[in-house]
Amino acid sequence: MAEGGGFDVTEGDHDESGDESFSKFIVIGAGLSGLSAASHLAKNGFKDFKLLEARNRLGGRVATMQIGGSKVELGAHWIHGILGNPLYELAVSNNLVDVGGKGPKPHNVVATTEEGRRLPFSILQEIYEAYFWFFKRCEEYFLCKYQPPEGVQSVGDHVELEINIYLQRYPPQQRYLRRLVFDYLLKRECCITGCGTMSEVDLQAIGSYTELPGGNIALPNGYSGVLAPILKNIPQEKILKQHAIKTIHWQYGKQEEDADYDSDGSDSSVNTVKSISDIDTGQIRGISAVSLPASLHSSRRGSIENLQKRVDRPNVKIECENGSVFYADHVICTAPLGVIHKNPSLFNPPLPSKRQKSMDKLVFGVVNKIFLAYDKPFLNPEISEVIVLWNRIDETKVPMAERWFRKIYSFCKVSETVLLAWICGEEAKFMESLKMNVVAEACTLILKKFLADPHIPKPKSCLFTSWGSQPYTGGSYTSIGTGGTQQDIETIAEPLYMKYKKKKVPVVCFAGEHCHPSFYSTGHGAFLTGRTAAQLCIRSVKELSQHGEVTYNLTDASVADLSTWLEEVSCGDKNLEDYRSKTSASRPRRDDGQFVTPR
Repeated sequence: MAEGGGFDVTEGDHDESGDESFSKFIVIGAGLSGLSAASHLAKNGFKDFKLLEARNRLGGRVATMQIGGSKVELGAHWIHGILGNPLYELAVSNNLVDVGGKGPKPHNVVATTEEGRRLPFSILQEIYEAYFWFFKRCEEYFLCKYQPPEGVQSVGDHVELEINIYLQRYPPQQRYLRRLVFDYLLKRECCITGCGTMSEVDLQAIGSYTELPGGNIALPNGYSGVLAPILKNIPQEKILKQHAIKTIHWQYGKQEEDADYDSDGSDSSVNTVKSISDIDTGQIRGISAVSLPASLHSSRRGSIENLQKRVDRPNVKIECENGSVFYADHVICTAPLGVIHKNPSLFNPPLPSKRQKSMDKLVFGVVNKIFLAYDKPFLNPEISEVIVLWNRIDETKVPMAERWFRKIYSFCKVSETVLLAWICGEEAKFMESLKMNVVAEACTLILKKFLADPHIPKPKSCLFTSWGSQPYTGGSYTSIGTGGTQQDIETIAEPLYMKYKKKKVPVVCFAGEHCHPSFYSTGHGAFLTGRTAAQLCIRSVKELSQHGEVTYNLTDASVADLSTWLEEVSCGDKNLEDYRSKTSASRPRRDDGQFVTPR
């Protein structure tokens, strides 16, 4: 009988008694959400878990590397917001952010046309401010619950309607340049949102994204710096790399007489994203019992080491592509939406149809970055970004090979010798099939054309991301597609339950940026859902134990334990949920108007 849970061996199964193939918990994926879940399990004294990662590295869509002597972010680029953001608090507490610094340098842009004509900044500013309010009105449909014009369902449709009305105030000869600026802003918005075109994004759902105050924070030494303080809580032997998941048999324990699976999980993902403060421990209201350090638990009642040992089959069997097989009672799946959606055979039996329909309504877009490194600077040191205003074409008549690069909307300085360009949608997917030198040559021709300078040098090196074709990612981040709602995210985040001895047990919990109904597409959304999924599993194990309510022996608690406890109480889900409830009707726009490139 394995520690924390044994099981009977049935015919056709080898005896896993005492085998390391069984763990009470298995976390799938070592991105921010998976690391957050594993860290939370470990911090709460649970040692019987494994963390399975498909790649040979940790971090998922967090990846920092060097090119041209500069650190660049292949994935997550910024910490989005300060107030109530657990990643920002983590970064500050580990000296990853220069809190007392001078702040970012002024961001000076130049916008040019294909003919090399520089657009007056006054026009750029005018159109930017108009677009800001167009988008603000789109967000208000979610906040105010009123209906859009008939036939207008997407953000793209509504913005186009506003643009056409706006341009009517100008004579025909003044409309074209302004239209090009709107086109640039829409391309930029697609990269921010994570889609190919804003016509894919639901108008009444776009306002469900909650912006935390404080702007976008870049970490001087790279976003990957946040991984170390999370990893320090996880024993290294618990992490198994290069263990890509083939199949999750989530009804493996169904042969138990008392086991019955509730495939549609009627509890909804409120459990997956709820505040820890909402859980009533019965002892200290507003504080989760399992958040307390181990020495605050009584040695006789509620002890993690003394949880009930069951004699039955494990709930879940996991097969890996490398042939490894693992068993667990609780699984936390943090695989990206693209992986789950594109691999229907990942779960056996398949996920409930309701969940699959909700996945169909979300957009898991492809957003890629292109980095160009040069031997020496060639742009004016006062310029931070070159915005390229492409002439309008009929894309249906131009092959993708001849127009993919037209989705690039700017080149922004990472340093004086490294430039960054963004590209998304079908064009980004097409770029992934090209060689580095082809992409470098295309970018060089763009810069020569728009800067009207034939002497623009070729980069000494070029690097671009390929998130769409990455087998363990399948895209970049999530938005709510046309016809979708916030409820679809909540449906996707619902755990898969089993009824065991009249109790509803979460067999598979889901976490990741696609599982947070307000912070989707962000690192802190991923982090929070991982932690809350772990919390739900811990709570379930506690409830299944035979030791009744958890009691606390404060006499035995050390000062260090109490300090850790107070730190946990003062930050995290509670602040975020409080913030959401107080500010849901009035939120700052995700864009501060400073022409900063998207996440």
